[in-house]
Amino acid sequence: MWAIAAASYLLWSGPGCSSLGYGAMEELGPFRVNSDGKTLFRNEYSWNNVANVIFLESPAGVGFSYSNTSSDYKTVGDQRTAEDSYVFLINWLEKFPQYKSRDFYITGESYAGHYVPQLAYTILSNNKITNQTVINLKGIAIGNPYIDDSTTGKGIYDYYWTHALISDETHAGITRHCDFVSGNFSRTCKLYRNQAFVEHGKLDLYDIYAPLCNSSAPKTPSPGSVNNFDPCSNIYVASYLNLPEVQKALHTRNTTWSPCSNIGWTDRPSTILPTIKQLIDSGLRLWVYSGDNDGRIPVTASRYSINTLKLAVKNAWRAWYSNSDQDVGGYVVEYEGLVLTTVRGAGHHVPSNQPDRSLTMISSFLRGTLPPSS
Repeated sequence: MWAIAAASYLLWSGPGCSSLGYGAMEELGPFRVNSDGKTLFRNEYSWNNVANVIFLESPAGVGFSYSNTSSDYKTVGDQRTAEDSYVFLINWLEKFPQYKSRDFYITGESYAGHYVPQLAYTILSNNKITNQTVINLKGIAIGNPYIDDSTTGKGIYDYYWTHALISDETHAGITRHCDFVSGNFSRTCKLYRNQAFVEHGKLDLYDIYAPLCNSSAPKTPSPGSVNNFDPCSNIYVASYLNLPEVQKALHTRNTTWSPCSNIGWTDRPSTILPTIKQLIDSGLRLWVYSGDNDGRIPVTASRYSINTLKLAVKNAWRAWYSNSDQDVGGYVVEYEGLVLTTVRGAGHHVPSNQPDRSLTMISSFLRGTLPPSS
């Protein structure tokens, strides 16, 4: 099973901030950072076990990425990000031509619900130009993805209510007074939304059952373990990536690393569903996966978005199990042209909380099979 997948390569994009700081160092990369902020420990469930992984810092300005032209930071948007990422891939393949004939996949999370489908569409469009390098794109997988404004807004507050984070009255008020389709929110709508914020209290909406990073948070001893995610991991990563010796080893600029950046955003469609429909029609493998503890872009939002496509069900909803875990790893349903799967017990950053289950999920995606039923 591993030999087939390892011949492929995979690009990780998103979550709209540093792919290195989040994806590589806190989620699916081969190492994570100990609580001392200076040393690493191994992630035995790294996605590098099943594919060669590229972590792309995009758009320019996040993480270690930068531009020599300051005006570039004012013209960043969805289209520019897709074009820049495509140019990167073409140049990367020229530098490493041994990968040109291998199967290629794109994955990402959060705002990568825009990045990944748009990059995939750009690749497929440019593949039709005979004098261009053909990228052997086989599929995309997007996790807790921001896909559509209206269904995401409705999905968030329905998730809050069904997970007992807000009252019946507040949910009813939001349902009655908030027009998520038009995005025009009345004063009454805003009052109910503010009340929802008060009611759910101080919690991590990216993982509603996780402890917050504070003085009472459980501290992971060094060396750490991927089976016990530390809520303060982002602090350890920032310390590590700002070490002069680390920046020298990574051949980066001598800079103050931070995961995100206040860059201007010039274009963003309200929905990416038409692009997803085009990718389905192209025959591309397309998976949407969702950690079921995420309140920021919850599974309800993903289900509402997918339901608007009105796809026929090919394989009915069922439980799946990970390779070494006897508990339910999540749930999966296969539509004509798209697979939706949940990862049980995971938040917005799925591999952080459930490394074993996320590896089972992505291995199944790469093989083109549904996660195991037993």
